[in-house]
Amino acid sequence: MTSTDAARGTPTAAGDPTAAGAPIVPGTPTVSGTVRTGVGSGTAPTPGSRVGRGSLRPVESLSLSQARRIALRAQGLDRPRRPRTGPATMRQFQQVVDRLGLLQIDSVNVLARAHLMPVFSRIGPYDTALIDRASGTAPRRLVETWAHEASFVPPETYALLGWRRRAYRDYAWGSIRDVPLRHSPLVGQVRALIAAEGPLTARQVHLRIEGDRPRARDQWGWNWTAAKHVLEYLFFTGQVTSARRNAQFERCYDLTERVLPPAVVDRPEPTDADAIRALVAIAARAHGVATERCLLDYFRIKGADGHRAVTELVESGELLPVTVEGWARPVLLHAAAELPRRATGRALLSPFDPLVFERRRLEELFGLRYRIEIYVPEAKRVHGYYVLPFLHGERPAALVDLKADRAAGELRVLAAHPVASGKRAPAPGEVAADLAAELRLMADWLGLDRVGVAERVRGEFAPALAAGLAGR
Repeated sequence: MTSTDAARGTPTAAGDPTAAGAPIVPGTPTVSGTVRTGVGSGTAPTPGSRVGRGSLRPVESLSLSQARRIALRAQGLDRPRRPRTGPATMRQFQQVVDRLGLLQIDSVNVLARAHLMPVFSRIGPYDTALIDRASGTAPRRLVETWAHEASFVPPETYALLGWRRRAYRDYAWGSIRDVPLRHSPLVGQVRALIAAEGPLTARQVHLRIEGDRPRARDQWGWNWTAAKHVLEYLFFTGQVTSARRNAQFERCYDLTERVLPPAVVDRPEPTDADAIRALVAIAARAHGVATERCLLDYFRIKGADGHRAVTELVESGELLPVTVEGWARPVLLHAAAELPRRATGRALLSPFDPLVFERRRLEELFGLRYRIEIYVPEAKRVHGYYVLPFLHGERPAALVDLKADRAAGELRVLAAHPVASGKRAPAPGEVAADLAAELRLMADWLGLDRVGVAERVRGEFAPALAAGLAGR
């Protein structure tokens, strides 16, 4: 299991009718022009237009509402999903991947696996076999590697992460970092086996290498075999990767050069500086507006190299320094970011959705203090085990703890808590009706017959949601 919070050791539209929402092209502003930076003129961006370099009015400061809408447009969450007359296509799936840059993987399956949810949040029900096809059939559109955490990334992005695979001593955790010292003879043996017989699961490798030898029980949590430790080391360092996932969601390991598309294998690897700068640029497009910390967190970039990349992107004009209302730290705006006139989307967001990766940014942008509580004892949980924010327009309006009870055919609401407050907060009945519709849509996608509310449901928003589900 991997997660942002566990890794840190903390419970860590109708859009503008005049804006077509042109796709963001990496590193390419729409119009060249002079950018004025710094604070002083108080110039405001024009709603419904690009707000970075080349916009009609220079941008120096943003209101909190403008920053939210820019962030939501960058993530593809600012407007209702487009109606479809048929199943979602690989092209629509690819558009989500291109916009987000990565899909985080997590093994928790109480609702739906983490990498499946961001696509649903943005395009609605889709056949999850699209991901299997994209990551398990040549030529692959997605490859597994350590990015934010364990993630699916496009093959071109995989190539940009070579510097970190080489720097595994600085990035991998102890039990992986120490594999060459603790299991040196096994490293070559496992790699040779994968070369000869791959793709193989960790279970298959263990049986071939270690036979019936029981796994060590001296470490809490994973109880990995020696073969599994070696495989994870080879995976982290890029010598092997996942050719596909089997029905049990186990990786089937193969040599990386046999998994990546030949064009990516044959392409010269970029310099470390160029690769890190390109990764920060991907993060910046996915954020729209963010701090340096947010940009570096997207691909878990450490140290002076990340800061240097951000500085170079500012110097080139791809990132623009701005101020955001209420943020007491420097903020950067992507030059091609767009500001929709309104944000009118509706979506349930996974705890591993890119919009909520960086918890401090989430709190500063949306006023939502959000922590995943999977690792918190039940009696101490505030909101629940697997809690999803419900985005309603410009802000999250509710938190719902959900469970897919597949045996009973029910999407079960275990808790429902209100979030939005204040004069502009939507009416509870409106939020409840929209959330009920979103839950029914999710239930259909997951192949569940109904949405139900647990007998001992928790949270102040539960009665309103129950009424919404009942159609009152």
